Amino acid sequence: MRGFLLKNALIMGASSGIGYAMAERLARDPGIETLVLCSRRALSSPPLLSLQSQLAAAGRECLLLEVDITDEASLSALTEHLKKDLQVIDLIINTAGLLHSSEVAPEKALEQMCLASMQQVFAVNAFGPILLAQALMPWLKARRPVVFASLSARVGSIADNRLGGWYSYRASKAAQNQLLKTLAIELARRNPEAIVLALHPGTTDTDLSRPFQANVAQEKLFTPAFVAEHLLQQMMQATVEDTGSFIAWDGQRIAW
Repeated sequence: MRGFLLKNALIMGASSGIGYAMAERLARDPGIETLVLCSRRALSSPPLLSLQSQLAAAGRECLLLEVDITDEASLSALTEHLKKDLQVIDLIINTAGLLHSSEVAPEKALEQMCLASMQQVFAVNAFGPILLAQALMPWLKARRPVVFASLSARVGSIADNRLGGWYSYRASKAAQNQLLKTLAIELARRNPEAIVLALHPGTTDTDLSRPFQANVAQEKLFTPAFVAEHLLQQMMQATVEDTGSFIAWDGQRIAW
């Protein structure tokens, strides 16, 4: 799976869905020495606690850190914690995302738009990934290979928008794409070996998509394990020429 030496990896949003599937997959890679698994409830997540125990039994390290990707103080605490434990991070993956919650639903019409809901969606989907990158800049700017990948969505493509609707989600993912593209340009100057990717996982059977799966063909509804495997392949196969790209789970390039 590896296209470069991968020893230390960090996953944001690791307690469920695609994030947990990626953590589980990386835990099976014998080359991994340290996994840093972050979420708002990491320390109370039975799956993460179990994974931590498994890795400890194998003599490997698994740090569980409670981090809120929308909170700058929480991200600053992450930076300070990691400075004590990790000199090198090879792979950084953000899987945190918000489509719906008890307070938020994707808009089908303009009349349904609400500033508070828009702000919540943008905080997680657009601002969160770039704030995470800022917090991890000491590792990103080190002159050595590193991949920073964040889950975007095909609906964030302006060129591909043919159905309309889902204003906040579409716009927040488009904003994330622009921020990541800009980050890729800056990092190319500061660390020419860094790779920044926006990744589309496809429709995955997780809590995020579950209310909207009725019209999805069975063969196009993927398991988290399937998606994790394919996205990790894209990350590991990427070269510096790919930095700043928007790539689907199967390697197809997506128009901005």
